[in-house]
Amino acid sequence: MPALLNPKHELFAQELASGKSAEEAHGLAGYKASRSGASQLKQNLNISNRVLEILAEREAIHGQATADAVKSAGLTKEWVIQTLMENVARAMQATPVRTDDEGEAIGEYKYEGSVANRALELLGKEVGMFVDRREDVTGKRTLQQIDARIREFLGGGAAGGVVGSPGGEGNAGAGDAPVPDVSGSGAVKTGSVH
Repeated sequence: MPALLNPKHELFAQELASGKSAEEAHGLAGYKASRSGASQLKQNLNISNRVLEILAEREAIHGQATADAVKSAGLTKEWVIQTLMENVARAMQATPVRTDDEGEAIGEYKYEGSVANRALELLGKEVGMFVDRREDVTGKRTLQQIDARIREFLGGGAAGGVVGSPGGEGNAGAGDAPVPDVSGSGAVKTGSVH
């Protein structure tokens, strides 16, 4: 999509794409201050499409500039990995201290565990050693399964039903452990293991 025919609309779109609020862009485009006018103009389909186009163009230019900079600097994955490995060795004092022409030590490395850990973390991510372990179990287990699991943790076995459900509460006796209600009501109740 080429520039918008209305110069004020084009300037408004340019200002929105640069991060200005609709009200700021409205004023910078030469319109009289009007919050509702700014809101209406922002909702104009041609202007919205033009903002998206401007942002996409900028992203493409930025991506190409980054690729060119990486290429001209000779930055490669191999170099990054090698440098991270050197950082780990230095941070863990596995590399000897530099020496001068006469073989005398110059400087001293000290142990930097956080530096080593961060470099190792980045290396591990690069080679795919780490997996994001967030798991959503909501909806994958029934209330009875959750209740049974809680009972196992509390040492009561998996017998019985859901606490707080019909037939789920037995007679309380000696050795019964309190179990939270997992009925999904949001309230925390306790019952007895049966």
